[in-house]
Amino acid sequence: MTPPAASRLYVVRAGALTTVQDAGRPGWAHLGVGRAGALDAPAARLANRLVGNPPDAAVLETTLTGCAVRPDRPVVAVVGGAGCRVTVDGRPVAWGAPVRVPSGAVLEAGRAVDGLRGYLAFTGGLVPEPVLGSRSADLLSGLGPAPLSEGDELPLGEPASAGPPPHAGPVPWPGAPAELVLPVHPGPRHDWFTEAAHRTLLTAAYRVSPHSNRIGLRTEGPALERSRTGELPSEGMVLGAVQVPPDGRPVVFLNDHPTTGGYPVVGVVPERALAAAAQAVPGTPLRFVRA
Repeated sequence: MTPPAASRLYVVRAGALTTVQDAGRPGWAHLGVGRAGALDAPAARLANRLVGNPPDAAVLETTLTGCAVRPDRPVVAVVGGAGCRVTVDGRPVAWGAPVRVPSGAVLEAGRAVDGLRGYLAFTGGLVPEPVLGSRSADLLSGLGPAPLSEGDELPLGEPASAGPPPHAGPVPWPGAPAELVLPVHPGPRHDWFTEAAHRTLLTAAYRVSPHSNRIGLRTEGPALERSRTGELPSEGMVLGAVQVPPDGRPVVFLNDHPTTGGYPVVGVVPERALAAAAQAVPGTPLRFVRA
């Protein structure tokens, strides 16, 4: 007997940057493979919970302009993370709550009006072929599914037999930060910077640069003065590392960061603080504070 064909999700509008993400692939840095995974991990987990998926099921992560998709079977979906207008075949439906999408209907997440990155979860999750235990796209290494393009197809997993949990009313989704405040621990190369640079880091007003991406959150603001010149041999880099390139402006490494680097790391932001960074739009005021 021929097994039934897998259900599919068709990409109608890909948006500026839409990728498949799950909890990532930690534990492979020794092979030069980064973590990847949803930048706003709490938002991805909440979206999955609302449709009855495991917390690490694969979802779509959108950037600023949302996306539109069409399933070939009925699904329950949640659009969360960055606030946006949500429609099914052009009719407005709830944002941040489970909605039923009939087979062949187009679910559209519009342009973000609050925050930067949206998360679309579907009953059964997305099940492209995993790479090193994860279905996440890594933009730096190229591992995992490529960023979505119009006409792409993604396989849908089988929904849990119990179905989505009962929806008991509005869910409190965190909003985008009006000011991004990042706690920072001293980094392994903090002694490569002057005392004035350390004061600047913890007192100056920065802004989120429009050149930020999934690799790192770049900043605009005063440069940090180094006390040592010369080259630093490449060494291991961790999530949240605050690296200082030659222009002196701190860069906070996010999920697709390289596993090694040769610029000094002045500090490290704890992982728990990085979800807010994922939703900080360009121009958001930014302060570093002592962790």
